[in-house]
Amino acid sequence: MNDLTASLNPVLYAEKGYEELNGFLDTEKPSKIFILVDSNTHSYCLSKFLQKIETDIITEVIEIEAGEENKNLQTCEGVWNALSELEADRKSLMINLGGGVVTDLGGFVASTFKRGIRFINIPTTLLSMVDASVGGKTGVDLGNLKNQIGVIIQPEMVLIDSAYLETLSPQEMRSGLAEILKHGLIASEDYWNKVTNLAELDLSDLDDIIKESVDIKAEIVTKDPFEKNIRKTLNYGHTLGHAIESYCLTHPEKNKLLHGEAIAAGMILESYISFELQNFPETKLQHINEVIKKMYGKETFSAGDISQIKDLMKFDKKNERGNINFVLLKDIGEPIIDIIVPNEIIDKAFQYYLNN
Repeated sequence: MNDLTASLNPVLYAEKGYEELNGFLDTEKPSKIFILVDSNTHSYCLSKFLQKIETDIITEVIEIEAGEENKNLQTCEGVWNALSELEADRKSLMINLGGGVVTDLGGFVASTFKRGIRFINIPTTLLSMVDASVGGKTGVDLGNLKNQIGVIIQPEMVLIDSAYLETLSPQEMRSGLAEILKHGLIASEDYWNKVTNLAELDLSDLDDIIKESVDIKAEIVTKDPFEKNIRKTLNYGHTLGHAIESYCLTHPEKNKLLHGEAIAAGMILESYISFELQNFPETKLQHINEVIKKMYGKETFSAGDISQIKDLMKFDKKNERGNINFVLLKDIGEPIIDIIVPNEIIDKAFQYYLNN
């Protein structure tokens, strides 16, 4: 891949974003436009989006079922077939209108259909605005293993409009907030303090917070687009969090967790490991534990659950040569990558999580 492929394309906001999008359609004149939605964004977001688009180009809507359990190659095959049946060609444009499942899967489908058509991401959840739609990661799950199949390729643009958040449940908003909290922990104690002091999520506060979070992620991704070093810091809380999310997704007796809910638990666990191995300050560990559990509550894990969660970590994409690599913190805003963690420390982290 060349440097152009790796560079970040623009992240645009609200009305200026729609102006740029309409200008792009007018200038580039794609042969057809395909809007990928899920069943939720079809109902709540599509009509609002279509009102903003000014074009005579033939536009088709392709719908997938909502939910992480549909983020798989079978769904991709359905979308590829729909594109073929609707006569998409290499000059077609795909617009992914939805949360992280839609932008991850849609980007992967677009980048592989006829060896690649252009795509634009329009995230409609807080999680996808601050995380999934920015940075060029695309992909789908392989069974219950998160994001095992995919490519890193940049969209033509990302258009963020916080008005879409008005349709989200409080649970979905909290899920997105977890990634914002993560950005604070890896990047800036000032930002961490700002986002933990939000008594209520107010949409008027969110515009600035979303932009700051996107800027934190974009700065890291620009330095390391293919995750050779510093980009790994964005996986803080995810080594255990992804394993917890995968485990809960496939065990019916467990609460099915949203991505951010699982990452919230992962951040407490990995903050404890940071305390054990990197001398992360104990007072800050306690504060992280209190803040996150106040927002997300606490899950329960048996010894058998923990054993199976640890087994799932073997499939984490940061692993190399059979080693499970963690991102840890020396302090808030001071992450360190590629740390191998002894098994007994992981067990102690779960005990801390369960007992505090």
